[in-house]
Amino acid sequence: MKTTPGPRLAPPGAGLPWIELQVARLLFGIRCRMGDRGTFQQTFRYEQEKIRSVMELFPSEDRGRQILIPRAMGLEDSSRHYSAWMVLDHLRIVNSACVRIIKELSAGNAISGSASTASVKPDPSADASVEALYETSCRDVLASIQSVGDLRTSTRYSHPWFGALDAHGWAAMVAMHMGIHRNQLELMLRKGF
Repeated sequence: MKTTPGPRLAPPGAGLPWIELQVARLLFGIRCRMGDRGTFQQTFRYEQEKIRSVMELFPSEDRGRQILIPRAMGLEDSSRHYSAWMVLDHLRIVNSACVRIIKELSAGNAISGSASTASVKPDPSADASVEALYETSCRDVLASIQSVGDLRTSTRYSHPWFGALDAHGWAAMVAMHMGIHRNQLELMLRKGF
């Protein structure tokens, strides 16, 4: 994998511009109110398939090359200089964390602390092995959303942008998150090849 000296970007965890964050919160709130287990699974599967299709368009020898893109909606500045494998690694990390969170909240277990966008940054040396790990994380997300009882839990865990969420909110977030990074991959593809 090739890494190039990176551009000057905001530090990991810097968040979104204020107005964009307010819009994201509004849209996320609507998604949570209107969605249910089935719609979250359907959205997640749709985005998973789109990501597979986009990844097929990346030449395999270039999947490890970092590509600088303009900042897109929902994407922190620090996340706009990734390789395709870094995007999959980030999705793998977030998906795995969401599986754990959904299961713990559904079991009524409190989780200490709060989520952090800085803690889910990918490994710059991510390689082809991440593709299978990412797919496994996707299967795990879908299985966790399907297998737990009520997603409307009394226990909550804080998301850095959306506040304290129950399991339902985390299921909505993980599905939406896939779409943000599918868009990132599409921008990378247009910019880099």
